[in-house]
Amino acid sequence: MDLLVEKAIKGDRLSLSRLLSSIENNSAGSQQALDALFPLAGNAHIIGVTGSPGTGKSSLVNRIALEYRKRRQTVAIIAVDPSSPFSGGAILGDRIRMKELSGDTGVFIRSVASRGSLGGLSISTAQISSVFDAAGYDKILIETVGAGQSEVEIAGLAHTTLVVEAPGMGDDIQAIKAGILEIADILVINKADREGADQTELALRTMLELDHPKPKIFHHALLMDVVPLPDQQPDESLWIPPIVKTIATNGTNVEELTNRIEIHRQYLLNTGFWARRDSERILHELETSIKQQLFQGFISGIEPSDLLDVVQKIQQRTLSPHNATQILINRP
Repeated sequence: MDLLVEKAIKGDRLSLSRLLSSIENNSAGSQQALDALFPLAGNAHIIGVTGSPGTGKSSLVNRIALEYRKRRQTVAIIAVDPSSPFSGGAILGDRIRMKELSGDTGVFIRSVASRGSLGGLSISTAQISSVFDAAGYDKILIETVGAGQSEVEIAGLAHTTLVVEAPGMGDDIQAIKAGILEIADILVINKADREGADQTELALRTMLELDHPKPKIFHHALLMDVVPLPDQQPDESLWIPPIVKTIATNGTNVEELTNRIEIHRQYLLNTGFWARRDSERILHELETSIKQQLFQGFISGIEPSDLLDVVQKIQQRTLSPHNATQILINRP
């Protein structure tokens, strides 16, 4: 595994691919590899792309990656695909739409199975992102599954979050969904050549005007309630999400969208929000690690027969889940 890590960070694509597979499958030695790579990460700009299915997210990611390659930036793409109901693997539909990037050594595309995750991301997405970061990629584009309002999880991982809408898909209603609207750093109306693009833009602008600008603090980690995080600049510097119309199939306005992404990156650095978002992500990963390790240690110390007895009592409604938990925790 040490040799694999060494080759991966030196640019060997086959070694990097094998390392990613090892991490995604939680193979032996994968955690040690992540520990070794961790000090090398923390430099990449992570860009999340989310929105409803059918809005053209994959085509848009493809165009953004091409634009960054014109600017001599290296790009890693994590395309979180729906899981196969038979093998559990990624269906790879997103990668098919990114065939223009094939053969470019400055781009690495990794399809990841969602494996039932309801947040639009795979459990291993953050780990894979960290590997790409350590491997020296300048931009990491993460495309979520496309499951509507459940995809707010990406906001806790990305520095810049793009929410993609499209005309004629019930977007007037989608725009009202606070969870989706509030995570957007940039709102993208893709397929802007379709009828109804102006109405979609109007609906989004109306919601932005109604929503009083406020700092984005992602309360997805309980540890955030007890750990002080870096301060930001006063409210006058709050970011108001711009709305960009694009046509991903021919690249219309993708250059403008990429410029907006870079403006947002500079805003984060200037105001201190970059450090804040990194802190939020670290707290979330720390909390997840604590939960996993405590749970594994807790379960390994329980006799299967004791656990079965508690489950049966809960099913019989003679014991509530809360009381059952207390019994298991306080057992001799």
